[in-house]
Amino acid sequence: MTSAAQVQARPQGLSRSFRFSSAWFGVVPFCLFAVLFLFWPAAFFVIGSFQDTNGDFTLKNIADLFQPTILNSYWLSIQVSVVTAVGGGVFGFLLAYAAILGGLPRWVRSALLTFSGVASNFAGVPLAFSFIATLGGTGLVAGLLSTALGLNLYQSGFSLYNFWGLAVTYMYFQFPLMVLIMAPALDGLKREWREASENLGATTWQYWRYVALPILLPSLLGTMILLFGNAFGAYATAYALTGSTLNIVTIQIGAQIRGDVLHNQNLGYALALGMVIIMAISISGYTYLQRMSEKWLR
Repeated sequence: MTSAAQVQARPQGLSRSFRFSSAWFGVVPFCLFAVLFLFWPAAFFVIGSFQDTNGDFTLKNIADLFQPTILNSYWLSIQVSVVTAVGGGVFGFLLAYAAILGGLPRWVRSALLTFSGVASNFAGVPLAFSFIATLGGTGLVAGLLSTALGLNLYQSGFSLYNFWGLAVTYMYFQFPLMVLIMAPALDGLKREWREASENLGATTWQYWRYVALPILLPSLLGTMILLFGNAFGAYATAYALTGSTLNIVTIQIGAQIRGDVLHNQNLGYALALGMVIIMAISISGYTYLQRMSEKWLR
């Protein structure tokens, strides 16, 4: 039989488990920020995507997403994002490898990680202005090349204001982000794996081919997906650098919502909804690959 003390202890235990903790107050600012600047705007444009200018339900905005100009803007954004994700991923990985495992002095690693932390957040109008001042038609580097070597970048076909110029600009914040994410993954490679491979007669190439790269591959691919999403959602840098020359989807959204000739606010909401779907797929892929990598690197 259950004793009276046990009967009395159960409600007390239940009350303790449901007791409100003051620690929850610490997450209140985060929750408010998420609701005000993430969930509320997201719900606003999701609803607006299925409304006309009078607020009535319609599917016309979703159907208009399949117009050639809009599909081209999505395709152009995907191209820029893929190029910068692959380029930033490869270059950032090699840079992280050189600093973490390449035998460079320790101060190089500290300096690189510090720079990467700053550069990965340096974007928008300041980044566009910096590249215009450096690689623009009258920029510092362009002027030095013309004066010292007689090489005119713009007569040679280069332009900062086209697809490849925007890709080069995006690379400035893409490869530092790759370095920041891949540095802990490279640190997670256990020395015992390398020693076991060498004891079995494996060369350095065989170790990387059959051990290290398969372990790092989920992190590599996942981070490249993250870089894709990082570039896909960029707006201020592209707009400040190219204006409306490159019709990427974020500039299309700005043109529809801002109120110029192309003004159709609800179509802009539908464009944003399409971006959210693509970003959600990217984040899901990144999360899945990160879980795979954590099985080995934890």
